[in-house]
This record gives sequence, C-alpha cells and structure tokens, in this order.
Amino acid sequence: MSTIHLYKDFDFQLLNSSEFKEDAVREELINPILKNLGYKAFGHNRIIYSKTLSHPFVKIGSKKRQINIVPDYLFEINGKYSWVLDAKAPNENILSGDHIEQVYSYAIHPDIHADIFALCNGKEFAAFKKDEKEPLLFFQLSEIDQHWKEIERLLSPDVFVSQEIINKNNSQQETFENKKFNYLDCKSLPEIKVRKQAAKRHFGVHGYFTRQAWNVVQEYIKNYSQAGDTILDPFGGTGITAIEAMMTNRKAIHIDLNPLSVFIVNNLTVPVDFNLLAKEFDKLERKFNKSLPNTKREIKKALKEYPHPNGNILPKGSDVKTVSELFSDKQLAQLAYLKHLIKNIKNKACRDSLLLSFSSSVNKINQTFHYTKSGGGGDSSPFRYYRYRIAPKPADLEIWTTFNTKYKKLLNAKKDIAPLINKNTIKNLTVKKDTATNLSWIKNESIDYIYTDPPYGAKIPYLDLSTMWNAWLDLDVSENDRNLEAIEGGTQKKTRDEYVDLLSQSITEMYRVLKFDRWMSFVFAHKNPHYWHAIVDTAEKAGFEYAGTIKQANGQTSFKKRQNPFSVLAGQLIINFVKKKTPKAIQRVNLGNDIYDLVLETIEAVIAQNEGATLEQINDELIMKGMEFGFLHILSKEYKDLTPILMSEYNYDQENEKFHIRKNTRFKTKIPLDMRIKYFLLSYMKRQETQGKNPTTDDIILDIMPLLRNGITPENQTILIILQSIAEEFEKNKWQLKHEQMKMLF
Repeated sequence: MSTIHLYKDFDFQLLNSSEFKEDAVREELINPILKNLGYKAFGHNRIIYSKTLSHPFVKIGSKKRQINIVPDYLFEINGKYSWVLDAKAPNENILSGDHIEQVYSYAIHPDIHADIFALCNGKEFAAFKKDEKEPLLFFQLSEIDQHWKEIERLLSPDVFVSQEIINKNNSQQETFENKKFNYLDCKSLPEIKVRKQAAKRHFGVHGYFTRQAWNVVQEYIKNYSQAGDTILDPFGGTGITAIEAMMTNRKAIHIDLNPLSVFIVNNLTVPVDFNLLAKEFDKLERKFNKSLPNTKREIKKALKEYPHPNGNILPKGSDVKTVSELFSDKQLAQLAYLKHLIKNIKNKACRDSLLLSFSSSVNKINQTFHYTKSGGGGDSSPFRYYRYRIAPKPADLEIWTTFNTKYKKLLNAKKDIAPLINKNTIKNLTVKKDTATNLSWIKNESIDYIYTDPPYGAKIPYLDLSTMWNAWLDLDVSENDRNLEAIEGGTQKKTRDEYVDLLSQSITEMYRVLKFDRWMSFVFAHKNPHYWHAIVDTAEKAGFEYAGTIKQANGQTSFKKRQNPFSVLAGQLIINFVKKKTPKAIQRVNLGNDIYDLVLETIEAVIAQNEGATLEQINDELIMKGMEFGFLHILSKEYKDLTPILMSEYNYDQENEKFHIRKNTRFKTKIPLDMRIKYFLLSYMKRQETQGKNPTTDDIILDIMPLLRNGITPENQTILIILQSIAEEFEKNKWQLKHEQMKMLF
C-alpha cells in the first residue's frame, strides 16, 4: 500500500474531550489501522478480541483462586500468535509505567509467546519488542500517513508469515523516508487549545521567563515538517522546540545566548541510568542530612569551606547590589553544601541531572521568593516581576523538601522523554550557546523548519535576569554576549534601533540556513505594532514570503498581565513565513541581500525616472551603479539570472519594450516619495484614460495611497501638487492627463 489517508475526516481535537474514552479509541482509531493492515475477525490473519488468559504468576486467596488477564487484541497468523495490542484512553501514558508492564505480561504469557506488543491511546501508537526498553515504533496518530510504510513492515500479516520482523535500527532510519510530503501544501493551523501542564517533560522541571505551550509547538512541528527533518530554534529558551522535535522523530538544533538555557536543555535531555540515579539521590540525602549546616557556627564554617556566589553584581533596578544579598546566610550555606555534594558525584549524567534539580530549587530558596498559597506556592521575583525584588515576607522553605520535590519532577520528565530521547537518539540533538545573529556553523539550506520565540524589545532582559542562576552554576556571561543579546534596554541600554538591527541579522541568518520551500514560524507577543512591522519587513527583505499571522492563546493569564491588564498582551501572535524558490529568492542567495536590494532599487529608480524602462536603460544604470559601489564583478557573474527577475517582478510592454511596475503593486525599494507618487499617478491616470474614465480627487487619493507602503506616507496635499503637474481639471473635481503627458505615454 503506497498511499494512505487513514484519518482524513477525523478531528483529533476530539481526543481532548473527557467523553472520548477507550472504547472510542478502539472503534474510531485502532480498527481502521487493523483493517488496512489486512487483519480480519476470521481467516488466516485473525484478530482475537478480549481473549481471557489465566495470569501465569499471580493467584489470590487461601485457595489460590486464578486471576484472569484480558488483552484487547491478539493477532493470530496461520494459527500462531504474532503480537498483542491494548487500547488506552487519550489521557493515559503508553510510554512508561504500569500500562507497558500490563501488555508485556500478555506478550510473555505461556499461551501467547509474542515477540511484539503495542499500545495505542488515540494520540500516540507505540510498539515494543519483548525485553527491550526502547520502542521499535512510536508516532503521533495524526502523522500515521508518514509512518505507514514502517507500520506495514513491522506489523502486517505478511511480515509475520515470512518471519522478517524489521530490525530496530534499520526501521528507525526508514521511518525518516517519506518523499510524498509536500511542504508547500502545508496550511495554516487554527488556534490550538493549550495544555501546558499535560506534559511531565516540561511542567515543573525548571522555571524560566517565558515558555511556549508544548502542545502548540508540537502541532506546528508536525504541520510544517516530517519525521527525520531538522528543526531549528535559534532563541531556544527552555528547549520546548528541540524537545518536541525529538519527541516527534525529528532532529533538533537548540541555540541560545543565555548559558542558563543551554544548561537546562543539556541536563534535562542527558540520558541517565534511572537505577543509578536513584542510588545517587539516596546517598546524597544521607550525606546532606548528616552534616547539614544549621547552627550559626556551622553556617559560618560552611560559607568559608564551600563555594557560593560572592561579589556577583546584579543589574540596576535590583533591591540589592550582589547575588549573595539575595539569600540569608543559612540559605547560602545550605545551598553551597548541597551543590558541593552534587559536584562530587562521579557519574556525569547523574551529576548533571541533580544539578538541574538544584538550580530549580534556587528559584524558591532565596529572599526574592514571594510565597502565596493561592498562587500555587508563589515564585521568585525575576520570574514574577522581571527584576530582583526582595519579598516583603521572604519564605523560609526547608531546602531538602524543596530539592526532593524538584528531583521528582525531573525524574518524571526524564522518564517521559526516555523512549525518544536516549543514548541511541541523543546524537540527533545539538545544543549550543551561541548567537542567532551568526549561524555560520550551520550550512546553507540545511534546516527543514524553524519555530522560534525571540525576545520582545524591552520586555525581558534575559541575561540580566539570569544572573542569580548563572552565578550559582558558574556559568560565564561575557561582555560580547551582552553586545549580541537582541533586547531593548538592559544593562547596556540598547535602543530600539539596535534591537531591531540584531533581530534583523537573526532573521537574515534564518533565511540562509532554511531550505527552499520550507517554513518559519515566528512567535510575537508585544503590544507595539512597530516591532511586528519590523519583523515582517525584515523577513520579506531577506527573501521570506509572508504567509499570515495566527492569534494563539498561551495558557493561564500571567501575573504580569494581571498586574498590568492594559500594557501586557494576553496571548501571542504566530507569524508564518515560507522560503519559496522564486527567481527573486534565488538571486538574493546568489548576490547577497545588500547587493540584491541595491540592484532592485536601481531597476525601480530607472523605471520611475523614465515612466518605464527598457532593458538597455536598466543595463546601463546597473553597470554605473556596479562601478560606483564596487559590486560589478559579482554582477557580471550573476546578471544573466536577472532577466527572470525582471519578467517575474515587473510588467513588460512588448510594444515599446519597456518594463513597468505592475498594476496595484508597490515599489519594493526606497525610491524618493515624490518620484513614486508621480510614477503611480501616471500609471493610474493612463488606465483611467483607456477606460474612458475621469476620476475625482478622492478617487485618485484613495487608490494611490495604499500603494505607497515604503517611506513616509504622503499627505493629500503632496499628491495633489504632483497631480497638478501631470494632469488638469477639465470639469469640477474631475481629472485628465495633460496633453504632453498623453503623448509620452502613447
């Protein structure tokens, strides 16, 4: 079966309803899979529904009464059991825990002896080989069409007949082969219902200043890419994009200038032996409680013996000057002691994992922690107020209790990602501390999809606000890092123009590394439309095609929004762009953005000056500009490719052999305003004349004004002054071209 559209009429949003339960998963989602694989209720490829088996190990009561177990689906091929499948409700975890153990017990039953067992909760499908921890096959059901070949090679009746069960490593590679996915057919997603707390791999692991809803990011990744693709987030934050890419069988590149971001993602995704981690945690607890500094003398001694932040300067606007002043002596001593014990753990994966729990604990064990029972326990001021503000009544939380809670969150997160992010797949994840303004280490056209959530002007100075954590973790922030941080304000008091320039450099780099016919989704959450226009204009200038903006909620209303209901946005916009392989886009790559813009501006200037320009006029002007600005040598190599641009971007009048700006389009470059107005007025009046119409002043202004996008929007009087130079009023408030202008145009 080469092509399949199994769920083309099914709405996967139904899975979020509490009414969609296990029986609906069987009927609506599992049965179509089995039917298309070729299984039937009778015959050689037989499905046995709800077969009752006696539990081979467990009996109850004094009479040792038998316990029965009942697999949902048992598959019999030519009289031999081949594999078992169990259905679960959409909210059930099928990658770890009791459910896997349950279906495993069916597979190893003495009456069954099946090598493969599988689970499906309607959202995901996972198949395991007996006695192997990692799944042979895992995918989102909404992407089943992309995985159908591998499903057939693993689970179809013919495979079991020939005993050619696919090798795990080969099948993992073949999962990535899907040449039928058409990127340009991707449609914009509607607003997605946010499920922030539904994924253990993200919720509660480590605080951060902004965090995308994981399920929104995952849906965008699935919509705009396919399994095996490489996904980039150059403003990576807590790694939602990278982790969700990996969880959907993609490769991922996570970049962030903030070393705290890199620390979080590296230490969350590092594969770890859970048994060894549990042993190290138990040893850590015994050591910590044995010598915990509590008395003044012990605290004073600990502060001398164990390294802790000392002298690290906080950003201006903080209530205190240094990081150490954010903690009581007791907090400093106990945190320093705990960090010392963790750093002495020999196994690196365990050490890094527990350091992440330590860093997360720092959020609560400090004097800025604002404790509120009604607010879920509260938060530290950098996350809540975006500045270091000492709490009116600082909470005095017990450090080990806090650390223990954070450890359990981390453990749940690591178990959640382990089936897809493990020692066999971690090579598909790249995490790097770097700037989005220079991605030179990433090859041209090597990225399949970009989803990124950049800084928003002066909203959050990430490096400044991360000072407390970076100090504790011995993470260095250089002066060059601060120079490259794309924010407005901050320690360096960057201007709006500096921020926009850094963001523009980042977008230009994203364009370079993205493949043609691929997509970029840019999250925007700022109330000032100036920044929105800056992003769209920069992306278009780089070569992206604007593909629309989607309003998207981002979950629970933030504290900042509740405090400032009129100045903080609730929700965000997701701006979508596509990099199409047009003559214009290709030429931008060949010539470079700056030279291409200069070439385009030269062409349009010649057209404007001459009310249309011949190829010879354009050629002469380009040669002069090339000599003047020193790009003639580049132009001589690439000029042969400019003819398709002229034909695709402008109208060509074969009668007079002139190129013109297309009807109802705008100049693409910054031609002087009066010249642009004159050009559009002449073109407009000529069309009106050929149609036998004489437009009014209001008609002219309303038709011309929308075309003048670039530069300063003209006042009506400016249009009228230029209109009077080329046209005449022959009736009250009706206009026609002057005779000399008519002669020039016809």
